[in-house]
Amino acid sequence: MKINKQGSGLIGDCLTGELVHNAMKRLAPIVHRTPILTSATTNQLLGKHVYFKMENQQKTGAFKFRGASYKLMQLTKEQLAKGVITASAGNHAQGVALASRKLGAKATIFMPENTPLAKVEATRNYGAKVVLTGESFQEAYTASLEKQMESGATYIHPFDDHQLMAGQGTIAMELLRQEDRLDTIIVPIGGGGLISGIAVAAKYVNRNIRIIGVQASGASAAYDSFHSKKKMKTSTVSTIAEGIAVKEPGEHTLPLIYNYVDDVVTVTDEEIASAIVYMLERNKTLVEGAGAAATAALFAHNDQINSRHCGVIVSGGNLDIGMMARIQQLASEDRHTERKSLIAL
Repeated sequence: MKINKQGSGLIGDCLTGELVHNAMKRLAPIVHRTPILTSATTNQLLGKHVYFKMENQQKTGAFKFRGASYKLMQLTKEQLAKGVITASAGNHAQGVALASRKLGAKATIFMPENTPLAKVEATRNYGAKVVLTGESFQEAYTASLEKQMESGATYIHPFDDHQLMAGQGTIAMELLRQEDRLDTIIVPIGGGGLISGIAVAAKYVNRNIRIIGVQASGASAAYDSFHSKKKMKTSTVSTIAEGIAVKEPGEHTLPLIYNYVDDVVTVTDEEIASAIVYMLERNKTLVEGAGAAATAALFAHNDQINSRHCGVIVSGGNLDIGMMARIQQLASEDRHTERKSLIAL
């Protein structure tokens, strides 16, 4: 892999390609080098070579373990001894819990009371203390901040932290070592930590790579902010892709998105559901809503994606199986009939 120094970039004293490269070396012994999946059927249908980066096969079933691990690696022994704290209803909770166990820190995770039991138990099984509080993520988040001020534990933000972004960015460097012909990478966006790390890392290697972000149409704050060139937030979010259901992008992620991301698009829940079914039936892999968003965009916006070798970030696979009936119903309503006919083959 050749390194393009001109593409390293710097926003303030924040996130650089060098930082991501260092994170990759530090994380190599503990994270899975997740595979890329290719499909002749997909290539033929879309008229381009597609490479799915399978972070649903990462430890804890999602990419979050990378960023959480690198963030905790930066803490002193004294900080680790005081423990870490965060709020999450999903993949971030499990990533922080496992990273904390591996580095010998006590983790406290605040989760909404309506969090599915399977996610709560998974987080506890990784060794974290789970505190169930509030009806929404926002209430859990507020409670976690109050506890952090009392305890002195280090707060591990789910996306708005440059060291955490560097850990997520290792996905791009790993992917470009696996396939160096990529000219485009499609990435889901929630708060923006994943795409910020990937965009900086990818353009550190090759500044000509196009980075396309994807949001659910029912949670489009980063999309709105990107195209209006000012920070936007939504009062409510509604999507089956709960992993990217964020009301506003981060203070640190948004400048990076402005500077390094080439385009942001949206996809409907029907398109996301259809992508989940497609990945399950055609590629025999289980993907959650957020993890299917980039695949959904690849199909929904294929005519506008000028690419010969396209990477697609499959960010996670922790799907609540109880949602499958709803997902199948939504997929049947997807307007992209060409894809539906392929799934039926």
